[in-house]
Amino acid sequence: MRVIINGEEREIAATRLDALLGELDFEGTHFAIALNYDVLPKSRWAATTLKAGDEIEIITPRQGG
Repeated sequence: MRVIINGEEREIAATRLDALLGELDFEGTHFAIALNYDVLPKSRWAATTLKAGDEIEIITPRQGG
């Protein structure tokens, strides 16, 4: 299915948010996720189903000034 991840249209196989993170090789817990402009708590990632056209933002912290 086609979704938009961080502004880029991509074809994915995952149907749940937690599975998408595995598909994209994201590891750890130090990031936030917004689905269609709503930030989701980590406790909802496994229960969140994705659908074609969803907009997903994966925000990772960066050091610097």
